[in-house]
Amino acid sequence: MTVREISSVPVNEAATPEARELMTFLVERYGKRMLAGQQDYSNLNWINENTGRKPAVIGFDLMEYSPSRTERGAVSQEIRDAIAWHQQGGIVTLCWHWNAPTDLIDEPGKEWWRGFYTDATNYDIASALADTESEAYRLLIRDIDAIAAHLQELKDAGVPVLFRPLHEAEGGWFWWGAKGPEPAKQLYRLLDDRLVQEHQLHNLIWVWNSEKPEWYPGDDVVDIVSVDVYPEAGDHSPLAARYTNLSELVKDSKIIALAENGSIPDPKLMKEQDVHWSWFCTWTGGFLRDGTHNDVAFLKEVYNSKEVITLDQLPKWSWL
Repeated sequence: MTVREISSVPVNEAATPEARELMTFLVERYGKRMLAGQQDYSNLNWINENTGRKPAVIGFDLMEYSPSRTERGAVSQEIRDAIAWHQQGGIVTLCWHWNAPTDLIDEPGKEWWRGFYTDATNYDIASALADTESEAYRLLIRDIDAIAAHLQELKDAGVPVLFRPLHEAEGGWFWWGAKGPEPAKQLYRLLDDRLVQEHQLHNLIWVWNSEKPEWYPGDDVVDIVSVDVYPEAGDHSPLAARYTNLSELVKDSKIIALAENGSIPDPKLMKEQDVHWSWFCTWTGGFLRDGTHNDVAFLKEVYNSKEVITLDQLPKWSWL
């Protein structure tokens, strides 16, 4: 494979020892072996029963901690489960289906709980960011601060987090991407500034999740670049074109991950085509269990491949 010069030093100079240790491990393994990942902690036993192994990475979601959900009664155990996973030696990645801070439409087909979708809210991120005295901006900060409290729980428990906010922004189907690249980049940098500087959350490794250059917020606030890809059911191609897009975006200077997937890329084909996803993270539900995206025989093959790292093959972390 191509020799890459990737720094194992996180972009946050004050990164915790745990975050540094995780980042060093990811850089050392990058291009050699891919980490197995799965969204949703509840899938852990099913994977173990069907493959004899457990993923190295589990994806968690901050969705239900969004204030516009909690005020309507939403509750979540994601932080508790993430800490439990960390204590088993697993790696935690977090996304946030951020329910819009306000202006939820809340009618049939556009219910309040769909409020992270552009079509279910009238919240305008561009105008909110343009007026820092506005109620829309105040609520934006309220939401970030609410999430910071949960990220603080992870920091207190010594959990380093692969943090992937504002995912799939360039798609436009989530409100944070609905007004184009500039507000999305501005919001990402605001998140970074508020969480790192104001809240001192130095346990976060920052994962950007779009591949188009005009959406990229900058090397100084991104540790890892990633993309979400859902190929046709049973298509286990290595997704070489998407990998190349990200490689060119960062001039081969950062780790590249497949942050969400349906069908898992075949590790053998990846090796043949010089494609090196740092980890994959299969989405939950049918993508894992319907037998067409990833049949059990293929899952077993992937989880037992010498090209793939599972939970039992992770290092003995200093925090265990």
